[in-house]
Amino acid sequence: MSAQVCQPPAEHSGLLRFLSALFYAGSSFLITIVNKTVLTGFRFPSYMCLGIGQMVTTVVVLYAAKKSNTVQFQDFDRSILFKIFPLPLLYVGNHITGLASTKKLSLPMFTVLRKFTILMTMVLEVYVLRKTFPRRLVYSVLAIVLGAMVAASSDLAFDVEGYVFILLNDAFTAASSVYTKEKLDTEGLGKYGVLFYNALIIVIPTLLASAFTGDLHKAVTFKDWVEATFVCCFLMSCIMGFVLMYSIVLCSHYNSALTTTVVGAIKNVAVAFIGIFVGGDYLFSWTNFLGLSICMSGGVWYSYLTFNNKTSGRNTEETQELKIPVAQDSTGKYSVN
Repeated sequence: MSAQVCQPPAEHSGLLRFLSALFYAGSSFLITIVNKTVLTGFRFPSYMCLGIGQMVTTVVVLYAAKKSNTVQFQDFDRSILFKIFPLPLLYVGNHITGLASTKKLSLPMFTVLRKFTILMTMVLEVYVLRKTFPRRLVYSVLAIVLGAMVAASSDLAFDVEGYVFILLNDAFTAASSVYTKEKLDTEGLGKYGVLFYNALIIVIPTLLASAFTGDLHKAVTFKDWVEATFVCCFLMSCIMGFVLMYSIVLCSHYNSALTTTVVGAIKNVAVAFIGIFVGGDYLFSWTNFLGLSICMSGGVWYSYLTFNNKTSGRNTEETQELKIPVAQDSTGKYSVN
């Protein structure tokens, strides 16, 4: 067996990487606003049922696209379960904890605590993919975490349950990013297969869980179903749930898992500061604002270093992190040494 070096996906142009990242950032920004409107503005009682609506939309859209030959992916058989695992578990965990934390936390604090996803993704890539990172990137991550801790320390609307949900959401998102990148190369799945079977496998168990916990009853008896404005926002959230998942897979396809996470930090710069003035649930304090500023500065710095590394390729220190020793087996597949 011969030693080889795993190179970054050079077959994808810088324009495709940038556009896929921009698409993800925009989708993530919009769905945060829409979900906040549905769960907090209209006080919709079931974040789980909102997640079910997003999963059903994903299944319906991709099934129709497959039948019309717009997209192609493998038909369902037993091998699908082995190919896709553990993504469905990470997917539902990411969905439910994300929606729960959106409902429990103010918009700025939600986006600040989401910064821990970057650190978790970096740790996962170090231990799972055996990657290394230059010091400047590590320092920028530490700045992001420091800012998040400063901001959270003075959160005047502290909610233990909300903090637990958001940190769980960070862990699920980081794990999902790393494993999504891995599963995109699985034969027969691809971008659309990953999306479709993720949603299909978990939608029925999630529906049963919502019925068992009483969430489904609360959602069905919600009084604002007769309001056209609420129905439009709910449907928009369902559609944006599909768009967001597609944008994440697309960004992961053209970029690394870490870059996909960094894009979320760029988006959060806009969301957090807009949320200070829009939304009505942010309680201002100078300590909190200082933490936000440190956190966002670290995010911008981190994003700049990563983007510069992706586009120029002139800084050998920055590109060293992408050189992962692998060995090629008899089937032609690669494994980390």
